[in-house]
Amino acid sequence: MDTTEEHQKAVRAVLDAALAEGRTALTAPEGKTITDAYAIPTPAEGLAECADEAVALADRIGFPVALKIVSPQITHKTEAGGVRTGLRSTAEVRGAFTGIVTNARAYDPQARILGVQVQQMVPSGTEVLVGTVTDPTFGPIVAFGLGGVLVEVLKDVTFRLAPASSDDALSMLDGIRAAEILRGVRGGAAVDRDALADLVVKVSRLAADFPEIAEVDLNPVFASASGVMAADVRILLATEAPVRRRTYTREEILVSMRRLMKPASVAVIGASGEPGKIGNSVMRNLIDGGFPGEIHPVNPKADDILGRKAYKSVMDVPGQPDVAVFAIPAASVPAALEEVGRRGIPNAVLIPSGFAETGEHALQARIVAIGEEYGVRLLGPNIYGYYSTWQDLCATFCTPYDVRGGVALTSQSGGIGMAILGFARSTGTGVSAIVGLGNKSDLDEDDLLTWFGEDPNTECVAMHLEDLKDGRAFVAAARATVPKKPVVVLKAGRTAAGARAAGSHTGALAGDDAVYDDVLRQAGVIRAPGLNEMLEYARALPVLPTPRGDNVVIITGAGGSGVLLSDAVVDNGMSLMEIPPDLDRAFRAFIPPFGAAGNPVDITGGEPPATYEATIRLGLEDPRIHALVLGYWHTIVTPPMAFAELTARVVAEFRAKGVQKPVVASLAGDIEVEEACRYLFERGVVAYPYTTEKPVAALGAKYAWARAAGLL
Repeated sequence: MDTTEEHQKAVRAVLDAALAEGRTALTAPEGKTITDAYAIPTPAEGLAECADEAVALADRIGFPVALKIVSPQITHKTEAGGVRTGLRSTAEVRGAFTGIVTNARAYDPQARILGVQVQQMVPSGTEVLVGTVTDPTFGPIVAFGLGGVLVEVLKDVTFRLAPASSDDALSMLDGIRAAEILRGVRGGAAVDRDALADLVVKVSRLAADFPEIAEVDLNPVFASASGVMAADVRILLATEAPVRRRTYTREEILVSMRRLMKPASVAVIGASGEPGKIGNSVMRNLIDGGFPGEIHPVNPKADDILGRKAYKSVMDVPGQPDVAVFAIPAASVPAALEEVGRRGIPNAVLIPSGFAETGEHALQARIVAIGEEYGVRLLGPNIYGYYSTWQDLCATFCTPYDVRGGVALTSQSGGIGMAILGFARSTGTGVSAIVGLGNKSDLDEDDLLTWFGEDPNTECVAMHLEDLKDGRAFVAAARATVPKKPVVVLKAGRTAAGARAAGSHTGALAGDDAVYDDVLRQAGVIRAPGLNEMLEYARALPVLPTPRGDNVVIITGAGGSGVLLSDAVVDNGMSLMEIPPDLDRAFRAFIPPFGAAGNPVDITGGEPPATYEATIRLGLEDPRIHALVLGYWHTIVTPPMAFAELTARVVAEFRAKGVQKPVVASLAGDIEVEEACRYLFERGVVAYPYTTEKPVAALGAKYAWARAAGLL
């Protein structure tokens, strides 16, 4: 047996013994056994059952020492008066032992006192926290932050999936707001970053290796230039085994999703010829949308619906349908779904509401069980349907949409889905798909992301979500997709009130937002702060070329806009290029003496179109510049459309020569700037009127994706 197996066997013995006794917390000596097995640095210690043993241990360990009560029932030792520190003599140890035991018995007369832990005092250093928690969405999560009382006061903590890599751990050290403290401030020495990162990795592996460990809390850990040591170890055990969700292989997901998104035949269960009914709207959208495949209405009370032969049962439908769209009451779904299963139809699109979102959890569980029994994947229930524009498929009771493009959009909410639709129509955004997820009884974001990652018609994926059923599956799908195309997520429930609203809307519980934020970033996902930002990122990212470096240059006709654009560049994680002297002279050759070179390049507001064109050309020509941010100010000298036309023409000219730099523009002026922005957007320049923040945020999102994809 190798050393690793021996250590894991030792941990297993401790956990099994505690679980057999029905305990949910380990004692300090048990914690010491586990930390030793994983080479987690902790102080020398021993268990004393009487004062004489405590004195002997203190003599052997060496003064000063700390004493801590050991009891399976007392997990918060300090609250019980069960801790004494800085003891420097045998007399102090003897008195502390008696006092600790007395306090513990007064705190909990029923507690079983195993003794008192005598522990070496830890060398001073920066107090940090390293721990793990089992998140309901993502499973084992490792946490790092400032320790001691500061962790509860400042909540300066960052998270990663466990097990974490060394790179993950180092990024956690840099990810807290107080990261500078670890590097040494006011003459203090920096901590041993490698030792601290190694500790994070070890603790994360412990949590990943043993799912029955619900929580590990090393707080405080003292970090210094000479290493790290955990002064206190707290390990809690799970009382229940996690519920296992049925999983599918990547190939199984792609096979079913291909038939869902590219069906040759669709059956509509509950089809109707009566206007105003959902079954009628679905039929009209399928027919009027030009779906070229077979459309089979199913209704036991009709022979013909909208000129199509109707069938009494899905069992009577000819051929091999790929999708069954349900437009019947919730109570009727289980029986119809069983027929779909027996008929061998692989996908059911469940539009009806009246399931978990209204408290009918048993009914939803029943349809899930039927789907699993027959191998039918379920989309919904409680959804508006879905659009697959490249197939001319509009399987929804909402308004149709048929502008093909490269953006795939999903939403958990019907209302958000219709906002997505309206935005797409208003901006002319071409989409590859719009999909409602609703209660996510089966198909969810990781299934869709797996498909969209491979779909040649999809260039960018944007998802509104309120929760994730399987956070790790989503992260795996995101990591496979991000190197190929951007993934934008709007996570609802950022605040406690928002999380409660999300739970009541779909019956789903929103996870802790800090965990979501860090783990989504770890997966390379771009998180949008709001609905409009999600939609704008989705619209802009396919338009912008991928930057090839970090040097951003602002060219503006208004000094005030230049200042705001500079702030926005920094706020969105980018850096303004330091203009070298030769480039500075080149810019100055085109701008008036009262203008300003440097960065931003301020050409002033009274310049003709030729000045805009010359400076933009210079920005595109110079290989040291990697992205341009343009600030336009409406004047009669250079009207908005003159600026738009020259900018689009110059950008197109350089792209034809292989110079692919992202260019974004902020246009300030009268209402004519709106038309100019539309003109620019249609020609590959991301432009917005009346705002300096939006164009730069879109550029920042492109930079964030390029870094996550390893392209920058």
